Amino acid sequence: MAIMKTTEAAVHVLKKEGIDVAFGIPGAAINPFYAAMRKIGGMKHVLARHMEGASHMAEGYTRAEPGNIGLCIGTSGPAGTDMITGLYSASADSIPILCITGQAPRERLHKEDFQAVDIESIAKPVTKMAVTVREPGLVPRVFQRACHEMRSGRPGPVLIDLPLDIQMADIEFDPDTYEPLQPFRPAATREQIEKALEMVNQSQRPLIIAGGGIINANAGALLTEFAEITNIPVIPTLMGWGTIADDHPLMAGMVGLQTSNRYGNATLLESDFVLGIGNRWANRHTGTLPVYTKGRKFIHVDIEPTQIGRVFNPDYGIVSDAKAALERFVEVAKEMKAAGKLPNRDAWVDDCQYRKRTQHRRTDYDDVPMKPQRVYQEMNKFFTKETRYVTTIGLSQISAAQHLHVYNARHWINCGQAGPLGWTIPAAIGVKVADPKGDIVAISGDFDFQFMIEELAVAAQHRVPYIHILVNNSYLGLIRQAQMNFDMDFQVKLDFDNINSPEVNGYGVDHVKVAEGLGCKAVRIFHPKDIQAGLARARQLMDEFSVPVVVEFVLERVTNIPMGTDIDNINEFGGAVDLPDESKKGSKKAA
Repeated sequence: MAIMKTTEAAVHVLKKEGIDVAFGIPGAAINPFYAAMRKIGGMKHVLARHMEGASHMAEGYTRAEPGNIGLCIGTSGPAGTDMITGLYSASADSIPILCITGQAPRERLHKEDFQAVDIESIAKPVTKMAVTVREPGLVPRVFQRACHEMRSGRPGPVLIDLPLDIQMADIEFDPDTYEPLQPFRPAATREQIEKALEMVNQSQRPLIIAGGGIINANAGALLTEFAEITNIPVIPTLMGWGTIADDHPLMAGMVGLQTSNRYGNATLLESDFVLGIGNRWANRHTGTLPVYTKGRKFIHVDIEPTQIGRVFNPDYGIVSDAKAALERFVEVAKEMKAAGKLPNRDAWVDDCQYRKRTQHRRTDYDDVPMKPQRVYQEMNKFFTKETRYVTTIGLSQISAAQHLHVYNARHWINCGQAGPLGWTIPAAIGVKVADPKGDIVAISGDFDFQFMIEELAVAAQHRVPYIHILVNNSYLGLIRQAQMNFDMDFQVKLDFDNINSPEVNGYGVDHVKVAEGLGCKAVRIFHPKDIQAGLARARQLMDEFSVPVVVEFVLERVTNIPMGTDIDNINEFGGAVDLPDESKKGSKKAA
């Protein structure tokens, strides 16, 4: 046993738990913790410009690689309240991050001390655990419990608040014999999986809905294997995109009111059975439930018991970690296949593939100013299957999800439920820190980009290079489109005549100058014919200077992106394209 500061014990615990990268901002009430990090060493720290930015960096870091836990650290008061958005975002998407805040000394709590706020109470609704530590001897065990909570069951964030006097106290602790607690993850039984497959086998047109829980469980390969054994097409949710490659024959498209494919919605509507694994039936995926559920049965597999039946009651529910369930599904399905007990689904798969080949949306526009669809068409040509895309919300995210292609788990990194503007830049930084050699491409509309633009300086300072696609129409595009239902276009325009940059008049902010002023490089593109050369130039600048490169596409001001009120009622705004299917020539369908 050794005598040490509580903060030193906490740092030892974090390192033993595999947490050795932090994003944050030091301050008076958290300086003892920073002193412990400096003394013990082995903790990489990225200095943010805003504590909300630090929390989103931690999210990006966690989301990028299996087993990662993003850590963000801030001082008392507003540092903690700034991180609430990151905690909410992480909680909504089942992302484990750890937030550590400083606090006024215990004797000054509830006395309106400077920057003293009850962050424990504020954070509880958006965390798995939020605690202000009030006894020095509890510090290492609170950190141990926090790591266990974050990883157990449905993953999620934790906040630990450390009063200044607690941080300064001495305790006895032995880091050499410390051991992490094994996380609890429920596992499906063989009997449950057998019953589920018996139900699926009674259907004619089944689908698998692959949710983000499969990615959290690092089970994408198992999902693909299970789909291949049973020959069941897969519909990934937005958070599960990449669990099966876009070009896989059993990938049947995405479903939803916004981030969906025409062929995905059509296939869901033709199905008679849905097996959901690690998903939560989000409303942007389902639309109204009578349309989504009519004429089909459902099985729901989820790690969180209260998630099953929360949105609608399935015909059968299984509480299980996605990986544990898929291991059983693969095992039992192999046995059924060997015994000849799996039905032939070739005709159903052919139908799904036919829709995937023929029901598309147009992207080959030559308009100037550009349409966003053309940008994503060119991105598909330029970027490889190994590219990781990072984005959050808005028409930029919706259109990107409709047109881009994803081939691997954790290569579409998206804030799904919360959707906070400004998330993209810091999250992309966190992703790049987690994957220094990865090809990271962020996607923002102009408003998302402006929300936390100061974090570009973080990436410039710490040499965190990535490409940031900025599709600029100088509009709150998603809100403008929603306002069409109210017959208005009110307070959603961002354009003004920029007295310092007449070349961008009609669009307002000169993003190129701002990005360069923050230490990054930038390229502006006006014409579709220049896209490939512009992207190549961006990559050259990124490689040469090792900083982010912003690629701004100047778009037409108004483009309506396909979306609707139900999955059978999507307004395509004239962009739907039914392609000829050469493989079906002479068939009834081709005719």
